[in-house]
Amino acid sequence: MKILLIEDEPDLRKSIKQYLHQEGYVVESASDFIKALEKTMVYEYDCILVDITLPNGSGLDIIKQLKQQHSKAGIIIISAKNSSDDKIIGLDIGADDYLAKPFNLAELNSRIKALIRRRNFDGNKAIVVNEINIIPEERTVKVNNEQVMLTAKEYDLLLFFITNKNRVVSKNSIAEHLWGDDSDQMDNHDFIYVHLRNLRKKLAEKGCRDYIQMIYGIGYNFKVNV
Repeated sequence: MKILLIEDEPDLRKSIKQYLHQEGYVVESASDFIKALEKTMVYEYDCILVDITLPNGSGLDIIKQLKQQHSKAGIIIISAKNSSDDKIIGLDIGADDYLAKPFNLAELNSRIKALIRRRNFDGNKAIVVNEINIIPEERTVKVNNEQVMLTAKEYDLLLFFITNKNRVVSKNSIAEHLWGDDSDQMDNHDFIYVHLRNLRKKLAEKGCRDYIQMIYGIGYNFKVNV
């Protein structure tokens, strides 16, 4: 899962990034309004953590912009401003949740997981697609009730495909989702082929059908009959 952290306090930004990296997320950050706005207009995210008070602007205006762009990202406000007015305004304009500083990082992680479940998986803790069973909170995958041992990138790739099943996803969107800002520095998409080949092999070894279709010149489609 790919997260954008919009936070101007350096120490807090660093501690949140480190914690979420350890939890398996791809995390990008922005320290002010302008940088945050640029990122939200160029990249897509699963979840965006927004501080209200930022240099050069307000996090509330970023939320408004995201809604105008019809962004699919979940939005959690993280702010020292704990007045009911700020909370009400933030939720009214489209934020999904509000967490007042100071907060426990484990609680933030729980809020992120719950939000992603609600938005992507109808609130279910287990994701079931035919013979595939995924439990995101445990980062485990089973095929035909047998556990599949995947690397972190293989797991993220499978979850990204299932989240976007029956939709064509470009190679660029896959790269951005798995590597964040670092994907801009890569000359080609060979690394995607490697992870995709290994993922297919491991799933097939457990008797999984090959749902991944290559759309020549565009990307891939995780095709599931509905």
